[in-house]
Amino acid sequence: MNIQGQAALVTGGGSGLGEATARELARLGAKVAVLDVNLDNAQRVAADIGGVAVRCDITDTDSLQNALDQAAAAHGPARILMNIAGIGTAKRVVGKDGNPAPLEDFAKVINVNLIGTYNASRLFAAACAKLDPLEDGERGVMMFTASVAAFDGQVGQQAYSASKGGLVGMTLPMARDLAQHGIRVCTIAPGLFATPLMKQLPEPVQASLAASIPFPPRLGKPEEFAQLAAHIVSNTHLNGEVIRLDGALRMAPR
Repeated sequence: MNIQGQAALVTGGGSGLGEATARELARLGAKVAVLDVNLDNAQRVAADIGGVAVRCDITDTDSLQNALDQAAAAHGPARILMNIAGIGTAKRVVGKDGNPAPLEDFAKVINVNLIGTYNASRLFAAACAKLDPLEDGERGVMMFTASVAAFDGQVGQQAYSASKGGLVGMTLPMARDLAQHGIRVCTIAPGLFATPLMKQLPEPVQASLAASIPFPPRLGKPEEFAQLAAHIVSNTHLNGEVIRLDGALRMAPR
C-alpha cells in the first residue's frame, strides 16, 4: 500500500513507539489520527505532524468507536491501523509476603494489551472491509505490537508475556480471517527500546540493558520501530508474520 494520502490510526500515539510511528507515517504522507488515553500527549504530537488528536481508551468500545468516527470525519476512512497502546507490569506469582499476586493486576494487563488490541482491530476491520479495494485487492493493513517477552519473558512478567504472547498467537488466524476482505495483519515484537518509560531508569541500569544486546549493543531507537511499521504497510506481501526487532537479544530469566 502506498502510504501517501492514506488515513492512519495510531493507538498509543502520544508517546514512545506510538509517537515515533505517528511521526513516520506523517512524514511519508499519511493523514494520521493520534489516539491516546492521554489527550495532552496526543494533541502535542498531532500539532507537530498536522494530524488530529483523539482521546481513546481501547478497553472501552464506546470510546474506541467515537475515536474512529472522529478520525474518519477529519481524514476519511482509515486503511492503516497501528496498535501500539499497551501497559506493562511485573509481579511474582507468590509475593515476598507469601500471598498470591492479585488477580486484578493480571486481568488489567490482559484487558489492555490483548483484549484492547482485538477491540480496536475488530472495529477497524469492519469499517475497512466496506471500502473499495486498492491495487492487488488490498483494503487495509493493521499491526500489533507484541514484545520479545512473548517468547522469553522474565521472572514476574507472567501477565505481560501472556498478553503479548496472545497477540503473537492472534496474528496468523486474524490474517487468514481477514484475507477475504483484503486486510493484512502483521506483528512487531520489539526488544529493549529507548522509550520514555525506559529513560526513567537510572543510567547504569540502561547501560547494563543495552550491553545485553548482541548487536548493535545499544537500546533500540523508536524511529527504527517506526520504520519497520511503515515498511509493513508498504510491502503488500508481508502478512500473517511476527517480526522480532531486538538486535538478536534473548532475555535472561531475570
